[in-house]
This record gives sequence, structure tokens and C-alpha cells, in this order.
Amino acid sequence: MFAYIVRRLLLILPTLFGIMVINFALIQTAPGGPVERLIAEMRGRSAAATERIGSGGGQAEAGGGQQSAGAGSESKSRAARGIDPKLIEQLKKQFGLDKPLHEQFGLMLKNYVTFDFGDSFFKGKPVMQLVLEAMPVSISLGLWTTVIIYLICIPLGIAKATRDGSRFDGWTSGVIIIGNAIPGFLFAILLVVIFAGGRYLDWFPLRGLVSSNFSELSFFGKIADYFWHITLPVFAMVIGGFASLTMLTKNSFLDEINKQYVLTARAKGIPQRRVLYGHVFRNAMLIVIAGFPAAFVGIFFAGSLLIEVIFSLEGLGLLGFQAVFERDYPIVFATLYVFSLLSLVIKLITDLTYVFVDPRIDFDTREV
Repeated sequence: MFAYIVRRLLLILPTLFGIMVINFALIQTAPGGPVERLIAEMRGRSAAATERIGSGGGQAEAGGGQQSAGAGSESKSRAARGIDPKLIEQLKKQFGLDKPLHEQFGLMLKNYVTFDFGDSFFKGKPVMQLVLEAMPVSISLGLWTTVIIYLICIPLGIAKATRDGSRFDGWTSGVIIIGNAIPGFLFAILLVVIFAGGRYLDWFPLRGLVSSNFSELSFFGKIADYFWHITLPVFAMVIGGFASLTMLTKNSFLDEINKQYVLTARAKGIPQRRVLYGHVFRNAMLIVIAGFPAAFVGIFFAGSLLIEVIFSLEGLGLLGFQAVFERDYPIVFATLYVFSLLSLVIKLITDLTYVFVDPRIDFDTREV
């Protein structure tokens, strides 16, 4: 097992390299960039200043109006001439975009080995600081949502499999389908309207992960305040995550229950509970565990974006989205690097969990 873990850890390096190469190439071919965005902002401010000058000239006296009009036309002519090429070159140098692409990529990889992500182009802070500030929100949403979904869906799926075709199976399937049909962000808005001071009740806060006086609270007060803030966003994310895992668990257990070894165990008089949890469980849970990395990463990053916006939570999902929109390359590549690395590590942990659930699995005899 140790040899397998070493091989998987060594495989992370070329995998990360390939991911970064592909995304670096995609970013370079995408239209626009940080320099173009900054130039557009400068032109927008110049046009706004020109409009203010022109409106001021129209309201002044006749003599002053002629001078203001002349100043306005001069400003318009300056705006029409565009941006000084020297300024553009200076901006490229400031952003580190004046070097050839292979040098930019090599420098980025060299820094990323030591988790040095540089500074944000537009936020004025080190990228690592921004990532660490956003990490508690994403960890809170992703971790608690995943834990709650698995704690509910696995027992529910087992219960549905053992009672397949019963009334319990029918009405729980209806509830699950209805919950899955409701988008998480729509349910989040409903929770805000009902429970967060939108229209009816004002039981839960609508902004932040903790209260402003969090440092002044007692230990148990801090715990209560933390869960008070994440209750609604986690509940909104949990609602849409039941269907797939519950049905996956049910179908996996049904498939195992109908196999010959289970029928043989029952024929020998082994109690139903022992058959279910002593023989069926470890085989049926393998496919459930296999889906854990994708479920966790999806909830941890992509699934929380709209929830973070609705509940004013600044997590990694919102940080990465804003960075893409603003062409803030250091944040874009840093969040991508963190997401990819975490996903690969979770995949390795999943393989180790296979062995824990079913010791018969031996990865040392398999190729990576």
C-alpha cells in the first residue's frame, strides 16, 4: 500500500502540470486581459470627465461658456487620440505580461511550488491572503453540506432498498424528486424571504460567517454564533443534493441484495441485519465512496457560488468568479491550482477509504 501511495503522490505533479498548461493556454487565447480592462476603465473615466466639463460649460456665462466649450473639445480630442503606447508597455511590465509566454508560465510554476501566488492585479492584496480569507467560508459550506448529505442519504438509501416497492419507498422518492427539482439558489432566496428578515421572520443573519462581536463571545457563544450564521446557506445547499446520492445508495444495495451470495446467506438462516451490514454493506458502499470526490469538490467550489452571493459570503467560489470576470490572472490561476491539488488529494484519500471499507482490495497489485 505504501508503494501505491508514493506512486499516486508522484503522479500528482505531472497531472497538475498538465492542468496548468491547458488552462494557461486557454486564458491566453481568451479575448481581453488585465491591461485591456484597465485601459477600458481609464477611457471610461476620461469620457465621464469630458461629459462633466461639457455640461459645466453649457451652464456658465457666455464668455466662460466659450472657454469651457473649448476645453471640452480639447478633452474630447485627447480622449479620441487613445492611450499612449508607452503607458501600455508600462502596464504590461507592471503586470508581468511583457515577458514571453514560456517565461511567464515557468516563473508561475516556480512560484507555485512554494505556494507563492503573487499579488492580485486589482485588489491590492497578496493572493494567498485572499485565498486564506475566503477558505473558511468554502470549507464551512462544503464540509457541513457533504457531511449532512451523506449522514442522511446513506441510511435513507439503505432503508429504501430494504423496503423497495413499499409506501415508504414511494413517498420518500416523491419528496426527493421535488427537492431535487428546486434549484438551490431559488430555495436560498425563499429561506431569506421567510427566515432572514426578507418579509416574515428575522431569525437568522444574512451577512458574513460570524458576527462583528465574535471575538468578544465565550467559547460556546462562538460555536453557537458560527452555526447560527451557516444554518440557512448549508440548508439551501443540502436540499438539492439528496436525490443522486440517495438513489445511488438504494440501487447499489438493491443490486447486491439480489446476488446469489445474499440468497445463500439467508438460506443458511443468518439474521437479516447481519446479512445487510456484514456482507452487503461493504460491497454496496464501494460505488457510493467512488462518487465522494466529485460530490465534495462540486459542493465545495462550484455549488456554493450562488449561495455565497445570496448570503453575502466571500468564499473561494465567488473569489474565483470575480477574478475571471475582472481578468485577475494571479487569483484565477491560484484558485485553479488549489482546486486541482485538493481534488487530487481527495481522490487519493478515496482510494485509501476503499481499503478501509473492503480490506480485500489491494492497490499494490494494480497499476496506477
